[in-house]
Amino acid sequence: MKLKIQRHGQILSLVQKYQFMTVDDLAARLEVTPQTIRRDIQELSESGRLKRYHGGASSNGSLSDSLPSNRQIQCQNEKNAIARLIAEHIPDESSLFVSIGTTMEAVASELVKRRSSLRIITNNIHVASIVSARTDYTVIITSGVVRPLDGGITGVATVDFINQFKVDYAVMSTHGVESDGSLLDYDYKEVSVMQAMIANARVCFLGVDHSKFRSNALVRLGDITAFDKVFTDRLPDTAMQKMLKEAGVECLVSDAV
Repeated sequence: MKLKIQRHGQILSLVQKYQFMTVDDLAARLEVTPQTIRRDIQELSESGRLKRYHGGASSNGSLSDSLPSNRQIQCQNEKNAIARLIAEHIPDESSLFVSIGTTMEAVASELVKRRSSLRIITNNIHVASIVSARTDYTVIITSGVVRPLDGGITGVATVDFINQFKVDYAVMSTHGVESDGSLLDYDYKEVSVMQAMIANARVCFLGVDHSKFRSNALVRLGDITAFDKVFTDRLPDTAMQKMLKEAGVECLVSDAV
């Protein structure tokens, strides 16, 4: 019982700190099985100490607004503007990886309006649905496990699939950007997929709206300076601008929305 009480305290602390935690993240962090974490989350939810969601948990109160299911409606105009700018920098007849996220779905919508004869490899079911409307596109969906929350495909099989290709561009987003340039996300399986995309692309684009510079998460994806171009809707702070400039990373700001 003492160990369970301690574990409950650790879960509550992590959920409060990172806003949302998946079952797998908590299990790895606390070195217990996912089944144990699910039971803990159920008990904590029944006592009103956190909110239980499919696949994870969030803190009570406004922190639930940062869940992936609710982020879809946040900053949508900004995401659309970023997507238009990214699409302008993708030439016709390019090959590209497109990752998970609502920003990437906006990119897909802009690509079908503006670009021809693309070859797109994606682990995002929604992206695949959007771009498959173009008969001149070649669209490839990765293998792997489909996340019910957002239609993302992740896992070891996804990484192995990505590693079979070498493309012109990798286009992706992430949940948070730390002040030191660290890119963060919630799901370590998704992070592994994005790392494989970066490793197998000639040019890497990152699309992040201004809210991402105030967000954090548990899993480190890499560093913002690993990208060739960063697309956003507002200039980041001076320190971040300096970091990007010194690393030779171009920061492009979309038109006002």
